[in-house]
Amino acid sequence: MISVIDPVAIHIGPLQIRWYGIIMATAFLTGIFLALRRAEQNRMDSNHILNMVTLIIPAAIIGARIYYVIFEWSSYQHNPWEALAIWHGGLAIHGGLLGGTLAGVWYARRHKLSVPLLADILAPSVILGQAIGRWGNFINQEAHGGPVSPEFMAYFPDFIRRQMFIEGQYYHPTFLYESLWNLAVFAFLMWYWPRKRFTGEVALLYLGLYSVGRFFIEGLRTDSLMLGPIRVAQLVSLLLIGLAVTGIWYGRAKTKTNIPRSSKQDTRSK
Repeated sequence: MISVIDPVAIHIGPLQIRWYGIIMATAFLTGIFLALRRAEQNRMDSNHILNMVTLIIPAAIIGARIYYVIFEWSSYQHNPWEALAIWHGGLAIHGGLLGGTLAGVWYARRHKLSVPLLADILAPSVILGQAIGRWGNFINQEAHGGPVSPEFMAYFPDFIRRQMFIEGQYYHPTFLYESLWNLAVFAFLMWYWPRKRFTGEVALLYLGLYSVGRFFIEGLRTDSLMLGPIRVAQLVSLLLIGLAVTGIWYGRAKTKTNIPRSSKQDTRSK
């Protein structure tokens, strides 16, 4: 029998501390630490980040859970209280982004902070947190892809092969694909930050690049939230890609038109 990782990390009497919760907490704390550093580098009071995350994190979790439950209501209609058991998994990132964004915008407006700058500061934290958080899906043996052959899985480390062997069959480790893609996007955003053309561009690049990877990886998954024959995550990803492309085009065009005429003449004369 192939051994798998116990989803419960620690037993303290009747209390169970699950790996999923530990991993999600690690993702949030890592993201907060990075956001604090980025805020300091951009001369923003780091207290705003700490105050804001007390709103964003609960809003993101609630949004992610509500989004998931709405599209999976048939699994909860006979036991609605199970919808509160987020430690069993079932958080949809697009719902989390929506909930967190609404909370963040509300906080920024109330305290007269730049929404585009805050979005730029938080975007690398979010994608890094997503990269870490996907390993919670790995422990829970969820969010995986379709069946694959033992020969295909031979290319992966042993601990991944064991965990992706579910009910006598190997499955695509889509959690790993997305985690690696998210790490690559994170590295790109950190590299691009000093090269950005306008405030808000880093956040738009996050939305676009994450969505490109999510669109293709979602096509491999077997647990997609569905709207009729359409995979909801793929539809949302396409909308976000369109939003990102439009926003970047508009932002760069606006930046060009704001260059003083004298600067343009100086550039041409060199």
